[in-house]
Amino acid sequence: MMRTISLGLMAAAYAAGGIHELIATDVYLRLMPPSLVSPLFLIYLSAVVKFVLVVGLLVPGTRRLAAWGFIALLVAMFPANVYIAAWSAAREGLPVSLMWLRVPLQFVFMLWAYWHTRPERTPRVTTAWQSAP
Repeated sequence: MMRTISLGLMAAAYAAGGIHELIATDVYLRLMPPSLVSPLFLIYLSAVVKFVLVVGLLVPGTRRLAAWGFIALLVAMFPANVYIAAWSAAREGLPVSLMWLRVPLQFVFMLWAYWHTRPERTPRVTTAWQSAP
């Protein structure tokens, strides 16, 4: 039950993030490191990858692979989030302390996704006659 709720929350959070990237691309463009090639393409790619991984999370047969995909996405996005905290946030008038909070929070999100890479435990049901001496 707890895993099902967790999967629903994770899927909803990443879907909302993907939607936000698509409707607020101008914000994301201003935050992107200037060294990245084709930042608009990367924003769209990130949103599409999130949507694909969300669907993967919701399908039992691809759930573990999708969770690994989210971990990979978070690792790939980590340098950009450090850049945002260090350089872009203050320039854009965003709360710098909040942006720095996002950096270690990514590790929490990685652990959350990692939990869903583990096989589900099924409770062992014993009957009275199986436990008798």
